Amino acid sequence: MPPSNPIRRTRRQSRLYPFRRAVLGGLGVVLPPLLTVVIFLWIAGTIQQYALEPVTTGARNVLVWYWTDRDEKLLSDTLAVAQLKDRPDSLVLSTGAVYERIKGDLYVPREVRERVEDNDPARLLETTNRKDFYQRYAEVDVLPPQRVVPLFLCLFILFLYLLGKLLGAGVGRVFWNLFEWGVHRVPLVRNVYDSVKQVTDFMIKEPEIEYRRVVAVEYPRKGCWSLGFVTGESLQDIRSAAGEPVLSVMIPSSPMSVTGYTITVLKSLTVDLDLTVDQALQFVISCGVVLPPHQIPRDRLEAASPANQD
Repeated sequence: MPPSNPIRRTRRQSRLYPFRRAVLGGLGVVLPPLLTVVIFLWIAGTIQQYALEPVTTGARNVLVWYWTDRDEKLLSDTLAVAQLKDRPDSLVLSTGAVYERIKGDLYVPREVRERVEDNDPARLLETTNRKDFYQRYAEVDVLPPQRVVPLFLCLFILFLYLLGKLLGAGVGRVFWNLFEWGVHRVPLVRNVYDSVKQVTDFMIKEPEIEYRRVVAVEYPRKGCWSLGFVTGESLQDIRSAAGEPVLSVMIPSSPMSVTGYTITVLKSLTVDLDLTVDQALQFVISCGVVLPPHQIPRDRLEAASPANQD
């Protein structure tokens, strides 16, 4: 078998390079919005499955229990129901309520029967249990989605607000610390919990430290530059010993920028960077891959230009 020609293989790869680069470029454009939509849909689906549906089912079961218990008491007190051999199509109780027969000996209030009949006529022929009939009535009249979803969202936001206020208070914080103390005693659960908590804290919580500007310092040694956030002026004793102004700089770690090191550095040894805090965070989280457009080196821009790719 003749050996493969490395020059021919290199040429074939060079012809495929523009196509592969274009595909990867399109993928880089599509993935961020697509993953964003997927994440929000997953959050909405999780809330619906584990919060909205259980609450709706519980409320419906309570209503069904109340209605069936009420009907049993009213109908048991009506002598006509117990004495009539041929069940009439409708009954007028002593309270003035009108009950209509739907199947066999099953009677329900007239307004309930009419409401279910308008929305689901087949239900009248299938139902032999008053609870099943009332469940359908609750779905179509009392707890329809267009009424349940807005009400649930309002109550859910109110619950989150009250929970946040409670955790902000002293008593709520004590209970939350006890809960986390118990979670950290479970070997496998604590690892998952800590990882998820770091992600959610980064995405949701406001930063407790106010970053004033972005600087570069030679850390951890001379000639090795690190990106840092100025949090303020440092201790007076250090300033007196140094004989010039000093700054407190937080050196974030990648990819979780919520952790890092706090150092005190001479103000004259810091280099102010033309970066916003958000751009600096993107740089740290991406491990230096994501660069702001105005900070991309010129030679890299020239190499990525369509003329050079061709």
